[in-house]
Amino acid sequence: MSEQFKLFLSQLSETNATLDYFTDFGKIVGNVNKISIKLNQLNYLIGKENLDEAIRELFQENPKVFEVLDILIAVRKKDNKKVINSDAKIVLLDSYFHSAESISVYIESTGLGNVFRNKNITNLVDYVFGIEVGLDTNARKNRGGTNMEKAVALILDNAEIFYKKEVYNTLFPEIISLGEDLKRFDFAIKTNKKTYLIEANYYNGGGSKLNETARSYSIVAPKINQYENFEFVWITDGQGWHSAKNKLEEAFGIIPNLYNLTSISTFISRIKAEGIVNF
Repeated sequence: MSEQFKLFLSQLSETNATLDYFTDFGKIVGNVNKISIKLNQLNYLIGKENLDEAIRELFQENPKVFEVLDILIAVRKKDNKKVINSDAKIVLLDSYFHSAESISVYIESTGLGNVFRNKNITNLVDYVFGIEVGLDTNARKNRGGTNMEKAVALILDNAEIFYKKEVYNTLFPEIISLGEDLKRFDFAIKTNKKTYLIEANYYNGGGSKLNETARSYSIVAPKINQYENFEFVWITDGQGWHSAKNKLEEAFGIIPNLYNLTSISTFISRIKAEGIVNF
């Protein structure tokens, strides 16, 4: 392991989380509002001792209210979850929502029946709001990447460097080495010497994604760097890289412009010396 790479690893930051990283309340409110009318109608079931009768009454009044039953057990409709029914057959979860009888089976078998009868839930709108908060934690990895882009943009802004965001390779038809695939770069910066195509990401945890990212960029970089007027830049950070440091070290030897949030200052100094050009 080279001394330069050891330094790179030692500089990896512990987090890039800001307070808005943890929960996207705007998205949560939107998700709940879309189904709040149906949830309010389902509130009719809360506290009913004879749930079968209450379900039949509500189903006769408006069978569509039961279309949202999946979210009550923290499942999204788009996931198309399957379960094994009482006949040992594999069926879609929402296949239970089409008759009063099967809805009763669903509510009792999931445990919602006792929750409704015992009034452990008093308002399904508030309850689903809580479920949405829990499910939103799955999106934190994506927000980590978004936060990295924000961090890089802030650094560039503070350095008064002009850049473009979300630039596609079609803007540079001379780069034919990327083939027919449409490739989007997080940033592009043009100087008097070169155009720099930049990817930025952040990894708090490990996983196969890190190895795949390092491998992918190790392939892309030489394809771009073969052109005198272009250069690929990868800005990455996060403690997750310690679990994939071997693959990152390989990339470190292939990609000349590989920086973290500490060493990016070196890149800033370089492009400022070359002179930034608007494009």
